[in-house]
Amino acid sequence: MKKVDLKVKPRLILHLNNLDENCKKIAGNANGKTIRLATKSIRSIPVLRRILASSPVFQGLMCYCSQEALFLHKQGFNDILIGYPSLDKEAIINIARANKNGAKIIYMVDHIQQLEALQSIAKEHDGLIYTCLDIDMSVKIAGFHFGVRRSPLKHVEEVLTLAAYVKKQSHLRMLGVMGYEAQIAGVPDQLPQKIGVNKVVQLLKKRSLSIVKKRRYDIVQALTAAGYSLELVNGGGTGSLQTTAKEDVITEITVGSGFYAPILFDYFQERIETNASLFFTLPIVRKPAENIYTCLGGGYIASGSAGNSKLPQPVYPKGSKLIPVEGAGEVQTPVYIRSRHIKIGDIIVFRAAKAGEICERFTEIVCVSNGKIVDYYPTYRGEGECFF
Repeated sequence: MKKVDLKVKPRLILHLNNLDENCKKIAGNANGKTIRLATKSIRSIPVLRRILASSPVFQGLMCYCSQEALFLHKQGFNDILIGYPSLDKEAIINIARANKNGAKIIYMVDHIQQLEALQSIAKEHDGLIYTCLDIDMSVKIAGFHFGVRRSPLKHVEEVLTLAAYVKKQSHLRMLGVMGYEAQIAGVPDQLPQKIGVNKVVQLLKKRSLSIVKKRRYDIVQALTAAGYSLELVNGGGTGSLQTTAKEDVITEITVGSGFYAPILFDYFQERIETNASLFFTLPIVRKPAENIYTCLGGGYIASGSAGNSKLPQPVYPKGSKLIPVEGAGEVQTPVYIRSRHIKIGDIIVFRAAKAGEICERFTEIVCVSNGKIVDYYPTYRGEGECFF
C-alpha cells in the first residue's frame, strides 16, 4: 500500500469506524422501510459499496443527473433513481436502451414537457423510460413559503393528470412518487447564536409535519384508488428520517449526509446521533502573528444561501477558530490557535458544512481505522468524473 504524508497538502480523511457505526444507527432507525442512498452526499464508489454491504436495509441509489446514473450503472449498480429532471438526449437514449435490456434507471418528472421529450426520444430509439412523479412538499404558513422551489405538483388533481398522461405513453412507465420535505430534512434549527431564528424554524417544522404527511397520504391514496400500482413512495432525508419513517404510505427514505455527518447536522433539534466520519486536513505553511497559523487552501464553502453556517470549521487542535474577517480562503486559511506546541508543517483538521460536496475538491479519500491508514478510496473526481 502506498504511503501518504498528510502534512504535504490538503487531504480528505474518512474515519471508517465512525462510518460503520453511522450505518448501524441509520439502519436501526428505518422503521421497516428501505433506505435509498443519496449519492451526491457520498460521491465515492467504494463508500457506496461499503454502505450497501453493511445492511439489507440499504437498497438502491438516488443520483443527481442522467450522466451520473449511466456512470453508476456501468459500475454495476441498478435501481437508480435520478433525483432531478434531466433532458440530456444522448443520456436518455442510453438509459432507454439500458432499461429495455433489464436495467432500472428511473427519471424524476413533474411536468408534461419533460414527459413529451422522454417519450419522443424513447420511442425513436425503441427504448423504455421509467418515471417517478416528484411531488412538491413545501408549505405556505401565514403567507410564508417554507421549503424549496422544486416541483409544481402539489394537489391530487395535478398528480392524477400527469400520471394519466404517463399511462398513455407507449415507451414510458410510472413506478412511483417522491416527495422531499426539504424544510424538515435539510434546514438546521439549532444554529449557534440564532435563538430567535431557531424558534421560528422549529415552529415552522412542527407545522409542516402534519401538512406533509396528509399531502403525501392523500396523493398515494388517490393514485391507488385510480388503479396505479406504486413500486416506490420515496420521501425524507437525513434530517427527517425519524419522522418520515413513521408514515404508513412511505416505502423508502433517501439518506446521504448522515453517513458522513457534516457540521450542519450538528444543528438539528431532532436528529440521529451519528458521529462525524469525513474530515479534511490542511498543512500549516505560515505563522503571520502570535497564535495565528495559516493553512494552504481550505475554501471549501458549502452550497445554499450564503452565511457563516456554510463555512468549514477547524476541529483539531481543540479551540481552533477561523478568523471572521477572512474565513476559509481559496488559497489560504488563517486559523487562531492558543497553543505554543503548533508549528509550521503541522496540520489542522477540519469538518465541512455539508457532506459529499467536499469530495469534488479531492481525488482520493484516505481511509483510517483504529488510528491507522488502511486504504484509499477514489472519489468521483478521482475516477475522472464530474457531474456537479
